[in-house]
Amino acid sequence: MNLTARDVAGMIDLSCVRTTSRKSDIEEMVAAARRYHFGHVSVLQCFIPYTRQLLADSPQVLVVGNVSFPSGSDTTTVKVFQAREMAAAGCDEIDMVMNIGKLRSGELKEVEEDVSAVVESAHPLPVKVIIEIMALTQPEVEQACNICMQSGAAFVKTGTGWANRGTTLEDVRLVKAIVGDRIQIKASGGIRGLEDLAAMYRVGARRFGINLLSGIEIVERCLTLEAGLEI
Repeated sequence: MNLTARDVAGMIDLSCVRTTSRKSDIEEMVAAARRYHFGHVSVLQCFIPYTRQLLADSPQVLVVGNVSFPSGSDTTTVKVFQAREMAAAGCDEIDMVMNIGKLRSGELKEVEEDVSAVVESAHPLPVKVIIEIMALTQPEVEQACNICMQSGAAFVKTGTGWANRGTTLEDVRLVKAIVGDRIQIKASGGIRGLEDLAAMYRVGARRFGINLLSGIEIVERCLTLEAGLEI
């Protein structure tokens, strides 16, 4: 199977979610999304209305909002409010951060209720749940993935991109071994080149959270491949 550059771009969520991100950074990202046909742009909550405004004539580029980003430690009430506000502001998808501290404390019922509440409040928008896999043991990854599936989330997302390391191929393999085909996988954090993306696609990832410069480099590299990206 071969993927075209447009196929690859369509699986990428360009992210502009740093504390220091400015409106000019959002504008640059949106311009790149239009030019290279990226499927999604991911922004912090305060920039959702502005991003939606910039994309008024480009409905093919979807807007992703981020709930309780990057800590996941907000109360469920706050997370639900955020998700509803983001939906009202024009988001097409929601990424939420799981409460990692509660997960690691063994409070699994509370974590599942938290995720379920956001999934329900965001419906019918798909919710991707960030499990910050680089902070978890293998048993904790299994617990986190099971919670995602039981809660009706659309994706397990590996990380925020704010951790002390990026997502690895082994991280994606581990999640795929746990979830099989029951839920989709988004790899995010530290994906810098086309080879990384291709390797993660082969083991099960179908969406990718990537910063602007790396996203452009990946698509431009794919454009040089006459037959597309062989998978």
